[in-house]
Amino acid sequence: MLSRRQISLAIVTVFALAGCRREGDLVLNEGVGITAVRSACPAVGVPDYTGDITTFRDPSSRLASNVDITAALTDVESTCAEDGARIYTAASFNVVARRTDVRGARTVQLPYYSTVLRGGSSVVSKRVGTVTISFADGQERAMGSGQAAAYVDRASATLPADVRERITRKRKPGDPDAAIDPLSDPEVRQALNRATFELLVGFQLSESQLAYNATR
Repeated sequence: MLSRRQISLAIVTVFALAGCRREGDLVLNEGVGITAVRSACPAVGVPDYTGDITTFRDPSSRLASNVDITAALTDVESTCAEDGARIYTAASFNVVARRTDVRGARTVQLPYYSTVLRGGSSVVSKRVGTVTISFADGQERAMGSGQAAAYVDRASATLPADVRERITRKRKPGDPDAAIDPLSDPEVRQALNRATFELLVGFQLSESQLAYNATR
C-alpha cells in the first residue's frame, strides 16, 4: 500500500502538470495584489513513480532478462461538476502494457489506486481497482482503461470570505501592505491548504516496486 509519506513526496507531480494558467490558479494582477480565479474542483494527476509498473517472472530478481510485464498509465482526462453542495470529479486513463514472452493468449490484471488528498498530505479517501489487459497469441503490446471518481464537499473546498478578501483585495502603490505577498501570511496559506483537494491516480505498487521505479 502506498503510504501517506510516499504520496506526499510524489504530490509535486500534480503541480508540475499545472504549468499553464487555468481556472484554479492564483495569478498576479498587474504586479499589485492577486486575482483569484480558483476553482473548487480537485486537481487531477499522477504522483511521481506510480505511473509505471514492472512485474518479473521471478520476484526475487530485478534483472532486465527477468522482466515479465511493463505498463504505463497514460492519457489521464478529467471532468468536474461543481453544481450543488458536493463536487463530483471523474477521471479516466489508459494503460499501455508490453510483455516479453508473446507465446499464447494471456490476460493480466494490474492494480491501480485513486486517492483524494487535502492540503497536499492528508488522505481523505482511497480506493483500489484493477485494469484488465488482454494479449492475443503473438501480441507484444496491448491496452486497457480505468476510471476513478471522487466527491468533495463544496464548503470544504471553498475559501472563507475573509481569506478571499485578503488575497484578492487590490493594493495601490504606497499602501502599507502593497509590497507584502498575502500568501506569505501563515493563516492565508493554511486556509488555502485546507481548501485544496487533489484526485490522484497511479499503480498500486509494493514497496519493492516503488523503490524500483524510483531508482531505475
